[in-house]
Amino acid sequence: MKRKIYVGMDVHKETIRIACLTNNTKEIVKEQQIKHNEVQIKKFVNKLKSEWNEIHSCYEAGVTGYPLYRYLKSLGVNCILVAPGKIPRQSSDKIKTDKRDAIKLAKLLRSGELESIHVPSEEDEAVRDYLRSRDSLRLDLGRNRQRLMKFLLRKGITYSATKYWTVSHNKWLNNLQFNNEILQETFNDYYSRVRVQEENLKAMDKRIQEIAESEPYREKVGILRCFRGVDYLTAMFLLCEVCDFKRFKTAGSFMSFLGLVPGEYSSGSKRKQTGITKTGSPRLRRILTEAAWQHRFPGTGSKIVTARRSGQPALVVALAEKASLRLHKKFRNLQQRGKTTSGNDNGSFKRVIRISLGGDESGCIELE
Repeated sequence: MKRKIYVGMDVHKETIRIACLTNNTKEIVKEQQIKHNEVQIKKFVNKLKSEWNEIHSCYEAGVTGYPLYRYLKSLGVNCILVAPGKIPRQSSDKIKTDKRDAIKLAKLLRSGELESIHVPSEEDEAVRDYLRSRDSLRLDLGRNRQRLMKFLLRKGITYSATKYWTVSHNKWLNNLQFNNEILQETFNDYYSRVRVQEENLKAMDKRIQEIAESEPYREKVGILRCFRGVDYLTAMFLLCEVCDFKRFKTAGSFMSFLGLVPGEYSSGSKRKQTGITKTGSPRLRRILTEAAWQHRFPGTGSKIVTARRSGQPALVVALAEKASLRLHKKFRNLQQRGKTTSGNDNGSFKRVIRISLGGDESGCIELE
């Protein structure tokens, strides 16, 4: 039996285009298209196993998710998922077909130029999908609120107070009446959507808290909640989007993963740095930026934060307090220098979180 074979796959909803290479030849050993179902995949894998000792495969991460990866693993096939943006591409290559893509993946896999993304466990993936669903609901609620208020504005109806969606604002909305029956029905439709989505959001937040207080998340969430600006939702997003903090050797690598490092376009003696790369998860950048804004003011012994820190290890509490003081000092220094404290200035908070939760300084807390 021959030793190793490298399999590149271009995966689609209905089909998988496959190209196979070996170490000994530049020629394609096998190239074919199969249907994207378990029967055909297993048949193909068994045929390869009858001829080769080791099967190494890869495909681009995309909308098809992780089922194929997990099924190949269950069949004993070495498989990696590759981020499409990190696949080397030649600017001179102007032809793109499924066959060419599969061959290119097989060649890059054989040469060791592909880097695998982290694949979450099925439990983490399920919770992550629930969190993302909650995020989508939040956006839909915001849009429906805007539609309602713009409808009222078109009819010349305005709310005199400054803050919307408070108890008094909802009371004002409940008391609104229109002389025209159709306008009243339109208003009721807009407002009922808002009320239903508000209740759904509360129910999802309650469920997220229940998940956070259960295993295997309870201890890790407790550690993260010691930081000001981090509660159940933010902590769960961090745990389920990042999953394994140990894969980041330094704070800088974690910031690069989040897209919080500056871009650079330098040549010769000229050096030009741009804004942050924004290559990571937009959700993580948003929630960490929101958390960082909590540190504009010095900690004043908040009862809520004190309660969250109750029962946690003294080292964790000390690191959380150190992080809070450090970020507030960062904001204060920026203001004294006349800098605008925009969301991009909150990068130090993300760095502090990484260092405090298993980064490159002594006395760190490991989440795994």
